[in-house]
Amino acid sequence: MKIGIVCYPVYGGSGVVATELGKALAARGHDVHFLAYSMPFRLAHIQENISFHEVNVNSYPLFDYPPYTLNLTSKMVDVVKHAKLDILHVHYAIPHATSAVLARQILEQEGIKIPVITTLHGTDITLVGRDPSFATIVDYSINQSDGVTTVSDFLKNETLSSCRISADLKVIPNFIDTTQYRPLKKGHFKRALCPRGEKLLVHVSNFRPVKRATDVIHMFANLAKEGYDLKMLMVGDGPDRPTAEHLARELGVFDDVRFLGKQEPIEEILSIADIFVLPSGSETFGLAALEAMSCAVPVVATDTGGLPELILHGETGLLFPVGDLEAFTNQTRQLLDNEELRQKMADASRARAVETFDTHKIVPYYESYYETVRERVLNKAQVH
Repeated sequence: MKIGIVCYPVYGGSGVVATELGKALAARGHDVHFLAYSMPFRLAHIQENISFHEVNVNSYPLFDYPPYTLNLTSKMVDVVKHAKLDILHVHYAIPHATSAVLARQILEQEGIKIPVITTLHGTDITLVGRDPSFATIVDYSINQSDGVTTVSDFLKNETLSSCRISADLKVIPNFIDTTQYRPLKKGHFKRALCPRGEKLLVHVSNFRPVKRATDVIHMFANLAKEGYDLKMLMVGDGPDRPTAEHLARELGVFDDVRFLGKQEPIEEILSIADIFVLPSGSETFGLAALEAMSCAVPVVATDTGGLPELILHGETGLLFPVGDLEAFTNQTRQLLDNEELRQKMADASRARAVETFDTHKIVPYYESYYETVRERVLNKAQVH
C-alpha cells in the first residue's frame, strides 16, 4: 500500500508516533511518504520504502503569516497524484486534517479518490479543540475525515464530550519498539552518576506547565530532607525548565539534580533509572511512561487522562492525584523502601510493554483500519 503520513516534525508525542508508525509500515513492505515542513527528528536517515516531501512556505509581503495550511494542501495534492497514494494519514487535527479534507475535495474534481484518516493525539482536542476560535473547523475536519482514530479511550471520550462529532472514533493506542527500548547494561554510566550507590529518579518531558516539572523538584526535596540518598535526571527542555532549575537551587538540591536537556537515545538513560516520575496535569496517553516501562522502570505518575489505561496501579507502577505532593512523595518513597516491590513492578512494566504495546502488536491494527476505510470509500464511490 502507498501511504502518505502528515505530521509535525517536532520533539513531541504526535510527531514521534507518526514517524515510528511510518518506519514500521515501511519495514513491513509499504511505500511510505512523509509530508512536513522539515524532516521529522526521528527520521534521521531515509530508509528503503520511505520518501520525504518538504512543505515549502513562501513569504509574501501581502501576508503577515505565511499560509501554511494552503501550502500543505497543495503539497498533499501533488504527492497523492504523482506518488499515486492509497491512503492519506494525518496526525493532529489542526491544520493537517483541514488541509487533507480540502486536498481530497480538489482531487475529487480530477476523479481521484483518496481516503483521509485523522489520528487525534491530545492537545488538538484538549487545548486547541476547546478554543472557540478553532472549534468549528476542528469539528468539521474530524467529521469530514473518512476514518478517525484516538490514542486512548480517555481521548475518545474527551473528543465526544468537547466536540460535536458524528464520525466513528476508533481507539488504537500508541506503541513502542521494545527491541530498541529495552534494559541495557549501563552499570558504568550508573556508577559515574551515583558513585555512592544512590537511587536514581528520572523525569522526561517538554517542560510545559502541564507537565508540572516543579512538582518533581518538590518531591525530590521532600525525600532528600528525610535522608534518602538520591540523584535526579531531568531530561528535556521547555518553558518551565528555568523555573525548575531555580526551585532546585532554592530548595538546596541543585547539586543532586541534573538538567540534561533533550537527549537521544533516551533508552540509555532510562536503563539506569530506578524510578520514572511523571506528575502531569494531563496526559492523553503517556508515551514517555511507556518508554520507561519498556526499559523495565516502574512509573510513579498521576491518575489522569490515559495514564491509568497504560499504568496498572500496584502492578506496573503507582498513581496519585494531580497536584498532591504528599501522595507523590509517599508513592515514590514506597518504591524506595521496598526493593522487592520495585523490582517486581520493573519486571511487570517490561512485560506489559512487550505484550500489549509493542510495534508488532499495534501496527497491524493500523493496516487493517487502512484497508477497511479504503474499501468503504471506494465502494461508496462506485455506488455514486
